[in-house]
Amino acid sequence: VPGYTESLELGAGASGRVVLAVHAETGVPVAVKYLSESLRTRPGFVYEFRSEARLLGGLQSPYVAGLYEYVESPDGAAIVMELVDGISLRTLLTRQGPLDPEAALVLLKGSLLGLADAHRVGVVHRDYKPENVLIETAGSSKLVDFGIAVDAGTSAGVAGTPSYMAPEQWTGAPASRAADVYAATATFFECLTGHKPYSGDNIAELALQHVDAPVPVEQVP
Repeated sequence: VPGYTESLELGAGASGRVVLAVHAETGVPVAVKYLSESLRTRPGFVYEFRSEARLLGGLQSPYVAGLYEYVESPDGAAIVMELVDGISLRTLLTRQGPLDPEAALVLLKGSLLGLADAHRVGVVHRDYKPENVLIETAGSSKLVDFGIAVDAGTSAGVAGTPSYMAPEQWTGAPASRAADVYAATATFFECLTGHKPYSGDNIAELALQHVDAPVPVEQVP
């Protein structure tokens, strides 16, 4: 991205990668999310990436990694956003295992407030999970990755991370705030127990469990 100096890759996946960069004029560190080379020639994916930037731009919250700018050219597309100095909840759970309820709630609080701020402006995240909760060094948290977020009520098909998807997400029902609350609760469950609510071996089995199985409340305090 013009005007920025990159220094380190922070993460990568099928849809793209995130790098640490510094704004040349101000020295401010940022995170730059690039749409992957394989997807940037496919209009549908570019549209979704642009939509992510639009949703972030309309969401002013201290509990969500904020948008600085969106850059698109024949060479690619990038979202320049606030850098969160910390680690993901997934990393913390891997290192430390189950958490006490009070500790879990302290760590989740910021991201949950970010979720509430998104809901207040009509945005459904659709992918709340430990990987998307970033814990800052002081212990507060922020919500990140609005890659599959949509406006509430939008019929956007089946999407999400299977272990955290609400029953209505499996059936392709219109996006609802309740599905985010379900995913946040599944994340809280994992914080307390060290494992996900359901342990299906494949997508079909997970779908059946999330839609029909009893909620395993006996496993938590």
